[in-house]
Amino acid sequence: MDLAALEIFRAVAQEGSVTRAAERLGRVQSNVTTRVQQLEEQLGATLFLREGKRMVPTPAGESLRGYADRLLALAEEARQSVHPHEPGGRLRLGAMESTAAARLPQPLAQLHAQWPGLVLELSTAPSRQLVEQVLAHQIDCALVAWPPPGIDADAPVEHTAMFTEPLLLALPADHPPVHTPQDLQLDTLAAFSSGCTYRRMGEAFLQQKNGSPPRVLELASYHAILACVAAGRCAGVLPQAVIDLMREPPALRWVPLGSCDTVLVTRRSYQSPALQALRAALLASAPRPAPSIA
Repeated sequence: MDLAALEIFRAVAQEGSVTRAAERLGRVQSNVTTRVQQLEEQLGATLFLREGKRMVPTPAGESLRGYADRLLALAEEARQSVHPHEPGGRLRLGAMESTAAARLPQPLAQLHAQWPGLVLELSTAPSRQLVEQVLAHQIDCALVAWPPPGIDADAPVEHTAMFTEPLLLALPADHPPVHTPQDLQLDTLAAFSSGCTYRRMGEAFLQQKNGSPPRVLELASYHAILACVAAGRCAGVLPQAVIDLMREPPALRWVPLGSCDTVLVTRRSYQSPALQALRAALLASAPRPAPSIA
């Protein structure tokens, strides 16, 4: 069992297909199939169920997948450690959708220009899921709204503050002014799936009206959230940075909802030159507070 075999196994497990795994790895399909069969023979276990053209991991395959994630992450960390002053290799970064759109284009472009040998893989998900992926070695680091719902305070992660995001509650344009939660005339929140920190903050605000949790309409994008708010059905929570990206923000009623820190989360004690370069680029791009006037 070598690292190349584990990389092939993991690609098949992630893609659910030998064909797509071969395309992703730049290998011929027969080679991928052979390496998976050899790994199964070495381990004396069936790793995949063949359902037509789909490859579904067996319980043994799911067990190996966790080890493969950790072993491959450790191997990449070891490769980078021997060149401490030359960020390179691969870095898997997770981020909230809003952060990926509003905060990452500039620092990632700077990172690529400065360190062209660094391959950065970006994926998006709600904050809790991102922290869980970091802990499972599925990604190396993540930008999340802190603290994510459902994450234990003693989870073995380290986090560094990067941005402070002002949040706004979006309401239909004809909604009366809102000074306290008691002024709300809606009891439905349009939001991302559970695990989203902004959703938790919106739920907490709406719950103050009558003491019961609001109904939640789960959606997959801020555009969909704003469309539902504009239709008069519900409220929504958005970072100010997302609204600033819009050429013509929708004519809605906006209510300040406080702020939330976006932090860079890593596994405890995880370090690499690539991570250090990313952290430096993010800090360099962070908005600076306006100077106070004496």
